[in-house]
Amino acid sequence: MNKKIKQILIYTLPFLAAIASAVLYFAIPESGKQKQMNAPYYMCFLLAAVLILAVCLIAGIFAKDFGKKLQGKLPFYAGLILFIALLNTIFSKTRLLPVLYFPSIDRITGLLWEQKVFLIKNLIFSLGLLLQGFILGLLTGFFSGLALGYNRHVGYWLNPVTKFLGPVPTTAWIPLALSVFPTTHGANVFLIAFAVWFPVTLMTASGIQSVSKVFFEVSETLGAGTFYKVFRVAVPASLPQIFLGLFYGIVSSFATLMAVEMNGNSQGIGWYINWQKSVMLYDGVYAGLIIIAVLCSFVLTMLFKIRDKIMVWQKGVIRW
Repeated sequence: MNKKIKQILIYTLPFLAAIASAVLYFAIPESGKQKQMNAPYYMCFLLAAVLILAVCLIAGIFAKDFGKKLQGKLPFYAGLILFIALLNTIFSKTRLLPVLYFPSIDRITGLLWEQKVFLIKNLIFSLGLLLQGFILGLLTGFFSGLALGYNRHVGYWLNPVTKFLGPVPTTAWIPLALSVFPTTHGANVFLIAFAVWFPVTLMTASGIQSVSKVFFEVSETLGAGTFYKVFRVAVPASLPQIFLGLFYGIVSSFATLMAVEMNGNSQGIGWYINWQKSVMLYDGVYAGLIIIAVLCSFVLTMLFKIRDKIMVWQKGVIRW
């Protein structure tokens, strides 16, 4: 196939997929079992996505690197549009699956739009809770890992404690945390911090211990003190492992956030998902899952962007 024709086909794939999706949406009649929405929200979201993609493609003409990256993802976007169209066809146009557990894409996107203010409020609450717990867990994990990895006397006492407490699932501490802390909020912050603390501690200590002793000996010969050896030698050399600990910590913090918000909270995305499940409104469950998945993916993407900026010598070694 001619290279130019192939390139044009790649650029048009998402738009052809969107047209096919619209044909499936309007040409096949509804099964009559799904709740009808006030507007074709699925088509509105699809149109908005196509317009955003078109703007990005135009921007890619001027920003060559961005355009090249975007071009490589176009077949995936086309496949994603067709996959969602197929799901919507099965859910809303046929009677193959129970409506209660498999709402149409129209219902899910409609709920995201109609309850956007309420969902944003819950998202802000979840972000605040997550941020407090993550910062606390990151600081305690970093300094405990630093002490554990650098000082063998601290490691003698702290290592057994870390090995004993760390592997315990965070959710197992929920009853104890709710009993010890005076408020549910304080207990939730502690549980998220605990979920972050263990992987950050473990990977920081591992990174410090893996630093060659030659680095410390050379720096000491040149007159470096303890502070310099720790923060200018050990920490920079351990950055790959520290960022890996951060990666595991973020994933654990999101899992813990969902668990703690389902216990005693009156707001938050986790609470919202649990509430929607309890009233058997699974379009809300799927909407909440989409929000938390997008948020977690965005945070991890930003983490790897920061990692590539700080550790330029390892840029692209680990991709997300």
